[in-house]
Amino acid sequence: MSHSRRQTPPNALTVPERALPDTPLRQALRFRPGQSLSDLDPAATPGYPGRGKADADELTDLIRPALDQWQERLFADGKERGPAAGSVLVVLQGLDTAGKGGIVRHVFGLVDPQGLHLASFKQPTPEELSHHFLWRIRRQLPGPGLIGVFDRSHYEDVLVVRVDELIPAEQVDRRYEEINRFEADLQASGVRLVKCFLNISPQEQKERLLARLTDPAKWWKYSTNDIKVRAKWPAYQEAYQVALDRCGPAAAPWYVIPSDRKWYRNWAVAMLLLEELDDLAPTWPAPDYDVAAELARVRSS
Repeated sequence: MSHSRRQTPPNALTVPERALPDTPLRQALRFRPGQSLSDLDPAATPGYPGRGKADADELTDLIRPALDQWQERLFADGKERGPAAGSVLVVLQGLDTAGKGGIVRHVFGLVDPQGLHLASFKQPTPEELSHHFLWRIRRQLPGPGLIGVFDRSHYEDVLVVRVDELIPAEQVDRRYEEINRFEADLQASGVRLVKCFLNISPQEQKERLLARLTDPAKWWKYSTNDIKVRAKWPAYQEAYQVALDRCGPAAAPWYVIPSDRKWYRNWAVAMLLLEELDDLAPTWPAPDYDVAAELARVRSS
């Protein structure tokens, strides 16, 4: 992703200057432990280079080719080198209506689906509850060369269980360090983590819930449990604050995505993914045959 205002890494792909933020989003949106979530505006648009929603589709289209090629290179590298190849795991966490499903459609629809591994973590099944809380997570990790997407994640086990007091507080407390060790092991094995907290305001959530109930095409998205969870808003904000503070080391930071504006949310996650792939910079595998000789063979066939 060539950008005159930044140091250009080797093997970079070119993205038009007007499509890029002045400051990399991995800096602009990075959560620093000790920050207060209440000070972060869910309607903000940090780093956005356009004039608002009207430019969002164009700006996304401008980064699509680079995203697509990075993903194809990553996939090809995984096929060639197997476990030695890297992968990327995007974690999407947020309250109901924050936009996890919208991001899956609008961001990851920009790349070839054969290079994706999508996992959605709902309420644990009896089998899952019989195992360590990370058991079901490990089973869904992306393989070499893949981009993994978690719609909710292992953080459910320090969020929901904390708010609803499903396990003793001391056990929840131990899980933060278990998660940090787990994520460090992932990174050591070549998995790049992009952890996104989708920060939505209670007012915007209310509007989105009302929209679901007033449109028959969206009734299926609504759950009667949504209003029960909404009633616990302060407790969830506190739980997210603790999770972001305790599980945001320098090597695996959280990014807080302002999510009241859907168009910004989608652009921001796409840009974070692009920056991560640009940093990883996978290369095309070298052929294990003589290209010139094979060209001659095909031409004479």
